[in-house]
Amino acid sequence: MLARVPYLLAVLGIAFAAPHSAPKIKERIHAPRDWINVGDAPSNHVVPLRIALPQSNFQELERHLYEISDPDNVRYGEHLSKEEVEELVAPHPDSVHAVNEWLAGHDISEGDCVRSPAKDWITVHVPVAKAEAMLDTKFHVWKHAKDEDSVVRTTSYSLPEHMHAHIELIQPTTLFSRLTGYRATSHFSGAQEHPAATSGTITVNGHEVDASCTTTITVSCLKQLYNAVDYVPAATQKNSIALTGYLDQFANFADLQQFYADQVPAAVNSTFNVTFINGGVNNQTLSAAGGEADLDVQFALGIAFPTPGTFYTTGGSPPFIPDTDEPFNDNEPYDAWLDYVLAQKTLPQTISTSYGENEQTVPESYAKRVCAGFAQLGARGVSLLVGSGDAGVGDGDPDPATQTCLTNDGRNATEFLPGFPASCPFVTAVGGTTNIPEVAVDFSGGGFSNYFARPSYQESAVTEFLTKQLPNGTYEGLYNPAGRAIPDVSAQADYFRIFLSGQVVSIGGTSAASPAFAGFVSLLNDARLSHGLPPLGFLNPLLYTRGLSGFHDITSGNAPGCGTPGFNATVGWDPVTGLGTPDFGKLKNIVL
Repeated sequence: MLARVPYLLAVLGIAFAAPHSAPKIKERIHAPRDWINVGDAPSNHVVPLRIALPQSNFQELERHLYEISDPDNVRYGEHLSKEEVEELVAPHPDSVHAVNEWLAGHDISEGDCVRSPAKDWITVHVPVAKAEAMLDTKFHVWKHAKDEDSVVRTTSYSLPEHMHAHIELIQPTTLFSRLTGYRATSHFSGAQEHPAATSGTITVNGHEVDASCTTTITVSCLKQLYNAVDYVPAATQKNSIALTGYLDQFANFADLQQFYADQVPAAVNSTFNVTFINGGVNNQTLSAAGGEADLDVQFALGIAFPTPGTFYTTGGSPPFIPDTDEPFNDNEPYDAWLDYVLAQKTLPQTISTSYGENEQTVPESYAKRVCAGFAQLGARGVSLLVGSGDAGVGDGDPDPATQTCLTNDGRNATEFLPGFPASCPFVTAVGGTTNIPEVAVDFSGGGFSNYFARPSYQESAVTEFLTKQLPNGTYEGLYNPAGRAIPDVSAQADYFRIFLSGQVVSIGGTSAASPAFAGFVSLLNDARLSHGLPPLGFLNPLLYTRGLSGFHDITSGNAPGCGTPGFNATVGWDPVTGLGTPDFGKLKNIVL
């Protein structure tokens, strides 16, 4: 059993001294840009309030995570069990008791509550009228100016003062985020393939690469470029890889078969498992196939074949439509996905997600709580890869000419805007490259978090970049030099040849780079498992130390945004391509 860190009993004692304290603001935000208040929310509209109780021992979990992820620590690879993680994040019994009493005071019984396995989240479905009474607030219908999606939200909520020590946050209240696929739609070329290249080969980093790879990226191209041509997975009974799907992105089985016939003939007639979460579906009508979903499964599974694969399809992002009987709107699929995977006894060793949003559109308290969920995955031995974004240093708009890059805090100041969840220090953020030899692709998301401090594993690499590459106050005031730096690594991110709705298309984005990189991580996990070693788990402490020699440094290119050229790719780590692109052969030798 893991040791528990003593809880702040003194604080709790003070809290219980005032059981009937007056409401006090728990969270307040400025009305977010592009969201328009169109009126009061219907009193009978049902909202799924998710109540986060403080994770009393999260600092201890974080200590364990860094020890078992540090290749120079004697505990390296000693991942925690589901039960050990739950013990560390479980709320203090006093908080559980206090929240139960508060809920009972609003006529919410235990039967109305859905609790996470660690009891650190409680979900209750209540009508707007009751939510307003519980939170001393007023909910409104908000419509987005660009696409007219609507949500029921408030810009502030309150709790009795004595409850502040027992409730970390409640959502959806102030969460106006807009989860999107990190696909560079301006780089999606429909049925038109990139022009054919000349025949022959090119020598890159000591490896022969087909010249056709300069214009069209295939599984074979990536294996040649990243030195994995001869590797044959051997631990397929132990190893697995997974991709996440949101926003009605459906992965098509027929498209995968065409892709395999085209690029991985040995994989024809193999497929992937589908896990349905929170009402997620996977419509197999050919016209419903999603470019994001098809890209993810085709390249990640194509690279890792014959490693078993899973596609998580998560529902829970329908907009509220005021003139329908929509029972509730749940725009927090991260929560739904984390609830499911953290409840599982066994997990895929490698998971990739190609979805995200502007960090500033996610309330800081919520972003940190979701990030803590990702830390739990790392502690259990999962390598989680995420795309770094497709707008350079900009605001999510892939067209630099129309980016506003304005803060959402009422100042309307111009700043570089990092993406989330790439900004979470417990994930591996993947930027993008293009061409052969590789250069930074011009949409590769990068920068510095405003929510998360720079983690210790980045200190040396990022400090060197700031000192040598941004002298004399370059971009001063536009970014947070003390923040978690993005991305960590990179991979090819444009002109990927996929099959979509039965047609060959070319697609790009860090949504291509993340599943591609994840495919090679899965092969590294296979190598370790084949040698009786545990999976890699949280990658970053390894990558920034022993792993450095296993990357091709990308020193050319930049990713513009916010009316600037953005950051440059340069020698060493940089906020465009991170540490660079992988050399699987070298990394395999490093991790064995």
